[in-house]
This record gives sequence, C-alpha cells and structure tokens, in this order.
Amino acid sequence: MTTKLRDICHARAGDKGATVNIGLVCYDPADYPWIVQHVTAERVLQHLGRFGRGPAERYELPRIGALNFLVHNALDGGVTCALMPDGHGKGYSAILLELEIEGGPPPSRAALERAGDAPAGGLR
Repeated sequence: MTTKLRDICHARAGDKGATVNIGLVCYDPADYPWIVQHVTAERVLQHLGRFGRGPAERYELPRIGALNFLVHNALDGGVTCALMPDGHGKGYSAILLELEIEGGPPPSRAALERAGDAPAGGLR
C-alpha cells in the first residue's frame, strides 16, 4: 500500500535566495508520528531530485502536527537568478505533496479502512 502525502497533509512554502522553506501540516494530528517516521530530510531531497541539491534540514513542530524543511541550493541561485520557469517555493510544496510512502497506512487512513469508509477507488 502507498500513501501520497497530499492525501494526509497540506503544505505551505516560501523562498529566500537559493533556499526553499516547505511546511508540511497533517490534516489529522494522529498522522503526525507517521510523517515524522517516514518523511526525513534525506527522503525529501531524494524526492526533489535535481531540484533540491541540499543540504536539507528538518524541524519538528509536534504541537501543530507539522514538519518544516529548509532545502538549501534548491532554487538555482534564487528566483530572480534562476533560468527555470516559475522556480518558486510554492512549486516545491506541490512536488513534495506527490511523495508516495510505501508501507502501512497512516493512522487516519487505517481508521477509515477499518470503518469501511475508504474513499472511492480505495486507498493508494
């Protein structure tokens, strides 16, 4: 079973120079320990590929069920210098939300499965 981050989180992002700041916030606080376990700075860099050269730092915000990532050397020198079209932080948050996590479902999805309330088409 795979779960896309967009199914359990929303994201906000910004950029400053060549650094992108991505906040990942769980819809359900019960999923926070699951994303802490599965969404590491290394995994974020791997998913961003050539768009996130790094290094990356992860900050945990348990009281709001969120992770914040600073990805350095990600914006090709900064928005005003980059040759890539629309190389803003907001694009990076959309890319991160497409990250697929293999393994057991997060707690909120497992509860839906047990209750028989899984979304049409089942869980990813």
